[in-house]
Amino acid sequence: MSRRARRNHTPAFKAKVALAEGDRTIAQLAEQFDVHPNQITA
Repeated sequence: MSRRARRNHTPAFKAKVALAEGDRTIAQLAEQFDVHPNQITA
């Protein structure tokens, strides 16, 4: 069983997600950016 490599998000990616936060729900953003919803709220 192989594990998926841990992803490191750049500050630019984090800023893009944070700026998009006002437009959509957390669940929609999580699906769009392929991250867990808890990562967006943190």
